[in-house]
Amino acid sequence: MLEKITQTTDYINKIVNWQPEIGVILGTGLGELVNEIDIEFAIPYAEIPNFPVSTVYGHQGRLIFGELSGRKIMAMQGRFHYYEGYTMQEVTFPVRVMKMLGIELLIVSNASGGLNADFAVGDLMLISDHINLMPNPLIGRNDDRLGPRFPDMSKSYDEEILTLAKKVAIKNGLKVHVGVYAAVTGPTFETPAEYYYINTIGADAVGMSTVPEVIVARHSKLKVFAVSVISDLGVKGKIVEVSHEEVIDAAAAAQPKMTMLIKELLKEKVLQTAFV
Repeated sequence: MLEKITQTTDYINKIVNWQPEIGVILGTGLGELVNEIDIEFAIPYAEIPNFPVSTVYGHQGRLIFGELSGRKIMAMQGRFHYYEGYTMQEVTFPVRVMKMLGIELLIVSNASGGLNADFAVGDLMLISDHINLMPNPLIGRNDDRLGPRFPDMSKSYDEEILTLAKKVAIKNGLKVHVGVYAAVTGPTFETPAEYYYINTIGADAVGMSTVPEVIVARHSKLKVFAVSVISDLGVKGKIVEVSHEEVIDAAAAAQPKMTMLIKELLKEKVLQTAFV
């Protein structure tokens, strides 16, 4: 795998004269944050060696390099999912590339189903922990050059950045929740019994992404901050039939709040201590 990561990184470096500090993965319906970036370079996934191609409506499929709130970032406008038929190693390959390109912090966003009775469609949930109900992307032979065989996941989401994000939200009048995200394979939306089960084991939201990327980020010693946009509800009495298009619409409607949160978070000078 290291050879492929190096090949991809070398290709990007020939096109992009840019040293990113922060990587951003934009989930379903959340790609419009790109409009806030002062873009220097944009590369379609199809042109990048070893990169998968996003097949899901609502994922643009570009790697963006530029500045956001004065910070050098690279952003994935669209991600890859296990349910698309990719292996977990392919799903998480871009995180490996981001690491080799020099990022130190990974910001991940997603649209998810809310399981907490206090949640409403359009709310933001800062992820404090997760439950992995998908195959682990680290299964298989470990390359010690990429990370340890048994990485610790007790602090998957950086506590300092999470605390800072809560303060930023309060300062900007944004209502946010903090909770646990559960990852399932999809592509089916959950049954009422599955919603109940996932909530019972401790999750506040459920989705089909994020956790594999976070596992690989932590394997790579990257700091992680993640936020979910609640796009539908899996709460008893509030469960309705939902489509992918409705999820995209709900996420898009909440985009301004997520965009403000990330933009203002990156402005905080205190955030620089996260890279020490």
